Amino acid sequence: MAVELLKVDYRTALSSKPNISTSSNIYMTGDGHLFCENLCVKEIQYELAMKTDYASPFYLYSRAQIVDNVQQYKRSLEKNDVPHLLGYTVSANYNLEILRILQKLGCSAVVASINEIKIAMMAGFNPNMMVYNGNGKQLNELEFAVKCGVMINVDSLFDLEHIRKVCRMLHKKANVLMRLHPEIDSDSSQDITETKFGLHHKEFDKALQIVKEEELVDLIGLHCHLETTLDDVQLFKESLDTMLFWVDKVREMGFDIRYLNMGEGIGLNYKRHIPQSDEILPETKDFISSIAEGIKSKNICLILEPGISIVGNTGILVTKVVGVKTNENKNFIVIDGSMAEVIRPSLYGAYHHIQLIEPTMCKKEGCVFDIVGPIGESSDFLAEDYYMPYPHEGCGLAIRDVGAYCGSMSSNYSLRQRPAEVLVEGSRWRIIRHAEVFDDIVKPFIGLPSLGVYKDYIDTTEVHLGTLHPWLTWMH
Repeated sequence: MAVELLKVDYRTALSSKPNISTSSNIYMTGDGHLFCENLCVKEIQYELAMKTDYASPFYLYSRAQIVDNVQQYKRSLEKNDVPHLLGYTVSANYNLEILRILQKLGCSAVVASINEIKIAMMAGFNPNMMVYNGNGKQLNELEFAVKCGVMINVDSLFDLEHIRKVCRMLHKKANVLMRLHPEIDSDSSQDITETKFGLHHKEFDKALQIVKEEELVDLIGLHCHLETTLDDVQLFKESLDTMLFWVDKVREMGFDIRYLNMGEGIGLNYKRHIPQSDEILPETKDFISSIAEGIKSKNICLILEPGISIVGNTGILVTKVVGVKTNENKNFIVIDGSMAEVIRPSLYGAYHHIQLIEPTMCKKEGCVFDIVGPIGESSDFLAEDYYMPYPHEGCGLAIRDVGAYCGSMSSNYSLRQRPAEVLVEGSRWRIIRHAEVFDDIVKPFIGLPSLGVYKDYIDTTEVHLGTLHPWLTWMH
């Protein structure tokens, strides 16, 4: 299926005020330089190149923006006196330093694999306050989760049976929630009859009966997730009303339901930099206010699972222009960033705002470009039909809003090395994840019996042209 991307005029986007109600810690100055907090992004790019062998592209995050995003949730929840767990979705961005920041800000963790449980624990999150989601949890993962005391979301009848099996093997009780279909559909949400997640109401009654007869499984909450970030507070409120109905029904059966998990909640307006865009998402305070009375009326603790709205707008991918080319019908800006670092546009047509981080030195008039990466795939694009100033070779370019589901979804496709990750804190920056090197990529192959074994493996930086690579020499 062809991917349709929004056509954007960079001239209008630069000259008009962004469609956002809060200030950003990543901003363009009047002289055409992009800043992250107090630092010029171009200077960070230059300094990183001086300090490392592999400097571009790289992810750049604003600590202040992370704090601002969490505080918006916290202030709204506390102002409305809503009992809550603000559970950050680790899948959005699992950088260990970012996780530590979020843990210190009072977030809990929402996880979807055994390794996400482990890295969340490394970051200091309390496992008893974690929620473990997923529709295909393996027995070894469930065993680890039960041992650690993680709350487990029941996604199906077989999932429940697997949890029971593990609990009996360990002679240990598990706290569980049950994920239900909300029976609410919208243009922005996947058809509930086609989703792979959650229990249909016909299976829900059977699951309740099984839990009622199982001493080692304690049902403590219900979970609803619309599988999308919301642009309509009313839709979320309707979903909440449905779930509160089920809370009453399940409590009447004798279960002590203490938690109601309402999923991601609001998302991020990726098109907020486009003046002609009519996409407006509700603010956090309006979203929380719309559901506060319903939650408090049931004396229940609200769990939210924000990911995109916590880290999405905190990061950019800083790249540089490799060159500009033209064929008969298209103009292309080729950059050193690619779908391997930001896969969302090519994967499902997602929009990311793109801008130069410095004034162009090229005298040519700007025009409409496709912005593409160097990978040998026609799907390796970051934007199509996008008006940009005509950049000079080596010009810095930023892809905005890559804080969520970009670094965590990056790959080694075409044997690309995952980039460094850098955190800005006011007037200083530091590396919070080293760029991968070739050794990191080939390490899983070393020492395996095959045609032979690799001999005298060394860092390739020591190999000069015309020299036989020792790690390509086979022992027969």
